[in-house]
Amino acid sequence: MSDIIQLLPDSVANQIAAGEVIQRPASAVKELLENAIDAGSTRVRLYLKDAGKTLIQVIDDGSGMSVLDARLCFERHATSKIRTADDLFTLHTMGFRGEALASIAAIAQVELKTRRQTEEIGTHLIIESSEVISQQPVATNSGTSITVKNLFYNVPARRNFLKSNPVETRHIIEEFTRVALAHPQISFSLTHNDTVVFDLRTGNLRQRIASVFGIIYNERLVPVEEETSIVKLEGFVGKPEFAKKMRGEQYFFVNNRFVKDGYLNHAVSAAFESMISKDSYASYFINIEIDPSRIDVNIHPTKTEIKFEDEKAVYAIMRAAVKRALGKFSVSPTIDFDQEKSFDIPLEKMDERPIAPTIKITPGYNPFHPKKEQGSNQPHSWNPVLERSKVEQWHQLNRDIEKSQLSSLQTELHPKVVVTAESLTESAFIQLYKQYIFVNTLPDVLIIDQQKAHERVLYERFHKSMDTKAASSQQQLFPQPLDFTPSETLLLNELLPDLHVMGFDISPFGANTFVLHGAPEEVIVGSEKKLLHGILDQYVQQRDSEQLQPTENLAISIARQLSIKTGQALTAREMKELVTDLLTCENPHNTPTGKSIITRMSSDAFAKLFNE
Repeated sequence: MSDIIQLLPDSVANQIAAGEVIQRPASAVKELLENAIDAGSTRVRLYLKDAGKTLIQVIDDGSGMSVLDARLCFERHATSKIRTADDLFTLHTMGFRGEALASIAAIAQVELKTRRQTEEIGTHLIIESSEVISQQPVATNSGTSITVKNLFYNVPARRNFLKSNPVETRHIIEEFTRVALAHPQISFSLTHNDTVVFDLRTGNLRQRIASVFGIIYNERLVPVEEETSIVKLEGFVGKPEFAKKMRGEQYFFVNNRFVKDGYLNHAVSAAFESMISKDSYASYFINIEIDPSRIDVNIHPTKTEIKFEDEKAVYAIMRAAVKRALGKFSVSPTIDFDQEKSFDIPLEKMDERPIAPTIKITPGYNPFHPKKEQGSNQPHSWNPVLERSKVEQWHQLNRDIEKSQLSSLQTELHPKVVVTAESLTESAFIQLYKQYIFVNTLPDVLIIDQQKAHERVLYERFHKSMDTKAASSQQQLFPQPLDFTPSETLLLNELLPDLHVMGFDISPFGANTFVLHGAPEEVIVGSEKKLLHGILDQYVQQRDSEQLQPTENLAISIARQLSIKTGQALTAREMKELVTDLLTCENPHNTPTGKSIITRMSSDAFAKLFNE
């Protein structure tokens, strides 16, 4: 019987390795950007076509490579970063395995131009499927230009699994953002299909954050600084009032390398405890400087996970640093990027001694006895008696319901409980906690969540408009320009056709700016910008957490953003209109995501509350 174990050819081995290292165009972008940084570049330019499927090109002004280095860099495990196994525990570079370029060359057509600053002539190399097609001298700028064409062209099964261009572009922007935030001292640019998406100049971290996410982030940031014998922390966290309902701008960097760490994320969340709701997420951009011998970065193929030698100590330091920063941040916004202190004291007040505040009281004042206020003819008194109007309102509610007649158009909300919109008068409604609507239907009481009810009403309205392609739009007197982040711009362009159908008259206006000409009738004038940002955030949150069709996701996102919120007081007329609209819905029982809207309590259930 012959032997059955054989060594794989290098081309096959490289394709297998590529499956671990290069999962999508964003993976190739990450590896190429990191190589440019390790080369000591001060300027890095990224060019894309068709979300990187057709073209990925990275041009840097780094150290460049010699003729021999240009050839060896495409061999597996060929690297300039390490020499011995011990070097793995003293890494100061982004890449070190020597698999990136070999993996990319195995599944794409690669062209390399490179020249060292001390040399007059550079090297031009063309590789396809790990095979060198040509290598010759060339006149080129110092640094390196590497072009990756037709990614996965020789692995059609892998290429078929790639997502749509907007999705793949979004992944690339995320990788680009991670690298750009970690290295604000380097200028970066990103051009997609001849459109400049990012053009980031050198600066400090605060400037880089504002350049990536928008100038408004300058006033949302709280500086975090801490230095101990174990670790040094430096960066920013977002103010609690700007926390979002989705995980988004959360970035940890360890020695300027982006990492994902749920343990450290929990430390930051613990620092925000009681400052934000449990379903909200604060932003953070924190770099951790630590001795490389205290961490292990070689535990994940993409190098986004690391292991700390003393993770409990790092956790405690992170939590304490963030909590202390939140305790002393200034509530007033700053305009100067370089200004990161908590308080500004005017120069003329620097030498003055602060005066302790005093409290003025009226010793003879007694709130339990009527007493005329000075300068007033009306007595001031406190009356602990309950308002009789509320009690009378309940009695009137019962009388009105008893006299009401059932309509032919009926909506069954629960077995043996039949309610119609026409049978309800305004006195049948009472709002509790500014969240629930109590509807007396005799012999039962319906309890309706006002926000969820309105969400169902709006969802069916927008969903119907998508079917009929006819939604009403309230035109604005003056077109309103709106700015978005590059990631939001990509998503907004993807959703524009559906937004138009739902009543948003919005069009691109170059770069990351759009012009809003009209909005659905339900939108309050002046809230359009906040609403659209909220819709995009909600859409991304649901897209990542729930299996929804894009159009359904968008309808839910708009309905959730426009719905009446918990805490909003409603008049009896408003409550009646909301319940009436709910009763005409196809499914008044549940929200679009399946949460209950209505519950019923019978008179027997109420009786048990007092008899048991």
